[in-house]
This record gives sequence, C-alpha cells and structure tokens, in this order.
Amino acid sequence: MPVEVALSGVRVRYGPLEALHGVDLAAPSGRVTVLLGRNGSGRTSALHALAGLVRPAAGRVVWRGRDVTALGVHQRVRLGLALVPAERAVFPSLTVAEHLALGARPRGGPAREALELFPELAALLPRRAGTLSGGQRQLVAVARALTAAPRLLLLDEPDRGLAPATAARLHAHLLSSAAATGRTVVLTAQALPATLAGAAAVHVLHRGEVSFSGEPGEPRTVPDAER
Repeated sequence: MPVEVALSGVRVRYGPLEALHGVDLAAPSGRVTVLLGRNGSGRTSALHALAGLVRPAAGRVVWRGRDVTALGVHQRVRLGLALVPAERAVFPSLTVAEHLALGARPRGGPAREALELFPELAALLPRRAGTLSGGQRQLVAVARALTAAPRLLLLDEPDRGLAPATAARLHAHLLSSAAATGRTVVLTAQALPATLAGAAAVHVLHRGEVSFSGEPGEPRTVPDAER
C-alpha cells in the first residue's frame, strides 16, 4: 500500500542524549498507524520528528514523496498536518467554542462533526479550557484537530484521561474516517488497545530503536523486549 509519511534513518538528539538511533518507519496512506512503547522508548520523539517539532540530527522525513526534513511545524500545518501533543494541547484562556472555531479551516470539517463525536462537549462550549478536567481538555484538543480536516493527523496518547467507552468511540472514528476520507493517522500508545485492532501498521519502539514493525494481528506485535 502507498506510504503517506516516513522516517528514514532518523536520529533525534536532545543535547548529549540521543532519543532515536537511526529509526526507519512508515505510515500507509489513508490508514491508522500506531507507535507503541513505554515511556522513554522514543515514540513521542518519532511523532515530533514527523510533525517538525524536532529537527533530526541525521536522516530524513518524507511526506508524500517529498523531503520535508527542513520544514518547521507551521509549514507542515499549511500542507495539511495537525498535531495533538500529550501535554499543553489547549489554550487555557480560550473557551471550548473558541477552540473549535480556531481549528476549523474554510474547507475544513464543521464543528458539529466534532460535537457529534463528543456530545459531552456541547455543555462545555462556553467554558474556558483552563477550568476543565484533564480528560475534557483532551477531548477539546482532539476535536479542534478534527475540525481542521487534516490530511495527516498525529496524536500523542489521544486516549489519555478518557473513559474507556469514549476512547473506544474515538478509535472507531479514527479508523472509519481514515477509510472514508483518505486521512492518515499516526498515534502513540503504551499498549495496543483492542479497539485499534483495525490499524494498518504497528511499530514498536524500544530504547530509541524500532524493535518490531508489522500488523496488529501478527503474533509478535509486542516483542519480548517490550513486555
């Protein structure tokens, strides 16, 4: 299947520490890809390299066949990228309604689509994000990203703080919307939820390297090194 975005030999360093050691991984177009690993495995660094939040010390980031390694996150956003980081994903002083309006593009999906997915946000529209719980903030951040109708959606532990039923609803939407719209989704998780068994690819990271790449149903989806 065609590749939407990929890391090729990517090394990421933070000062003297190297978080990624020549990582190769690819996300197929119009599907969901999951980056698995424990804290410190390098999965967030891989996601940030895809987004342009960190510049690789070596290697390339290729999006739709184009080398975008030198492009910053704002330039990639203009090309159709949306990122939901694990922390500080909302503006505390803005209301929920303002977040949804901020995310929408002229050609993007309407806010009502996000509210249909997360009806619990309707009662929170006038509230400032800084007054919300962690789970509610996560819903706002994901909903804002969806209203932008991105071509490439990157999510760092999107179900953090969400009730299991809400997380399952989100996973189902990501899978179905990718298939229906051609959107490519890359998300991180510590373990593969059963509700993401329909993902196209799984990459397991361990100590800054890819220790396994394959499909969710393969026997070694979680290698011994990650158990």
